[in-house]
Parts: sequence; structure tokens; C-alpha cells
Amino acid sequence: MEIWINPACSKCRSALSLLDAEGAGYSVRRYLEDVPTVEEIRAVLKRLGLEPWDITRTQEAEAKELGVKDWPRDAAARDRWTEALAAHPKLIQRPIITADDGSAVVGRTEEAVREALGRSPRG
Repeated sequence: MEIWINPACSKCRSALSLLDAEGAGYSVRRYLEDVPTVEEIRAVLKRLGLEPWDITRTQEAEAKELGVKDWPRDAAARDRWTEALAAHPKLIQRPIITADDGSAVVGRTEEAVREALGRSPRG
């Protein structure tokens, strides 16, 4: 299992604490430093079953500068959103946990982190 985190994020730290408490085996990706490619973002979105606008932090200053709230949310705009996430990784919702069964969750709640734990072998 892999978890995309921003170490400054309290939700990310909480998710890591829970994974550690449960003895989960995982790798950490500091996605602000190791920025995901457009292809990686597409793959994670597929695993999440979400659209790029579903994982975009629209309240971030960069999002406001880009005007993403006004962007269309349809298939034709999907690439624009995905490219913006790759170019501005601060806009990616966090933490994202990819489970070993091929699924993924946005681990902002304890329940979501436990859902990912249920899909991956421990330790």
C-alpha cells in the first residue's frame, strides 16, 4: 500500500498514525516533492472511481488563481483538471491511500483509512 501525504497536513499525520498502530505495511510518497505525473493521477483516479475535480482542493490559493471553481466538470475538461493537478500538486486532496487490491481511498477520516487497511495485508 502507498500513501500520498503532505507532512504538514494533520489528516495525513493522523492516517499515518493509524496505519502504524495497525501494523500496516506501506510506503510514503511526499507528493509535493515527488510530484505525480498526469498518468499517475489518471491511474489513481481510476482506482478511486472519482473525477479529477473530486480530488481538487478548490479553496487553495493556487486554485483560486487558476479559477478552477469555474471550470467545466465534464469529460471534455477532464484533461485540463488532471494537468492542473500535476502542475500544481498542492491542489491534490490528501492523503490518498492505494490499497494492494487495486483500489484507493482518500483517507481523510479514520473510517476511510480502515477501509484501505481492510483491502491490504498487514505488515
